[in-house]
Amino acid sequence: MARVLVVDDHAVVRRGLIQILAEERDIEELGEAGSAHELLELIEAEDWDIVVLDITMPGKSGIDVLKDIRSLRPGLPVLVLSIHPEDRFAIRALRAGAAGYITKDSASDEIIRAIRTVLGGGKYLSPAATGKLASFLERDSEKPLHVTLSDREFQVMVMIASGKTVGDVAKELCLSDKTVSTYRARVLSKLDLKNNMELTRYAIRNRLID
Repeated sequence: MARVLVVDDHAVVRRGLIQILAEERDIEELGEAGSAHELLELIEAEDWDIVVLDITMPGKSGIDVLKDIRSLRPGLPVLVLSIHPEDRFAIRALRAGAAGYITKDSASDEIIRAIRTVLGGGKYLSPAATGKLASFLERDSEKPLHVTLSDREFQVMVMIASGKTVGDVAKELCLSDKTVSTYRARVLSKLDLKNNMELTRYAIRNRLID
């Protein structure tokens, strides 16, 4: 019997997933957290068999939270549940210690399958994502410039390239406008770009946004 901790800053998403999982006989207990702070408190105070974690958290990204979980509970498996397609964030999540990555638009039976796979000690990626990531990893000699970005820089890049303003990004990530502007400047410098328009073109060319 498994104890599952669901972490997402949107209460509707948390409750929906908990409702789905509550119908599974092999899940003994369900917990929930709406922030990185709540999550870390819960994994310090109680034993969990798996964490289902949203990768886009306000203030502290899911990638950073993954690293915190590995520090506090090295053996605790984490399944990342994200709005972002697998080929954009999955590699970063797996490198940070995730045991699996699945998108929020996946069918409920696939989410349950992913949770059971991770609980059984395996790794989970959708078949489509597995093919995309394999192709990406084969291109060792021609890695795109964006792989040099930090996790937060990459997150800010995707959001700005998608048309969000510095203010929008700051509000969503619970950061100051100045901090986001600093990340933006670093991204432009590392990618050798001049402005948001060039950043958007780069992101589209590298299939980082739709």
